[in-house]
Amino acid sequence: MERVFRDVKSLLGTRPVYHQNDANIAGHVFCSFLALVLRKELDQRLATNKHRFEWSEIKQDLKALKQVEIEENGQRFSIRSECKGVCGKIFQSVRVALPPTIKALS
Repeated sequence: MERVFRDVKSLLGTRPVYHQNDANIAGHVFCSFLALVLRKELDQRLATNKHRFEWSEIKQDLKALKQVEIEENGQRFSIRSECKGVCGKIFQSVRVALPPTIKALS
C-alpha cells in the first residue's frame, strides 16, 4: 500500500509529508486520492478535446493565473492576470469560464 501511495505522490509531484495523528493521515490520504481522481478526469477531458499537455506545463500555467482585489476611489475591483500557455485550453476543456479580467465588486 505504501508503494502505491508513493507512486501516486510521485505522479502528482508532491513531497513526502509526515503526520503525527491518524486524523491528519486520513485527511492527507483523502486529499491525495481526490487529487488523483481530478487529475484523471482532467486527462480524460483534455484527450476528448484532442489536447496533450505535460503535467508540469499544466501546473506551471495554472499556477501563474492570479486574481486580486483592489480598491480605487472607494470602489472595489477584482483583477485577473492574463491567461497564458495552455491555461485557456484547460478551462475550455473542463467547460469552466474564465472570470473577467476586471470586474467591479459591490
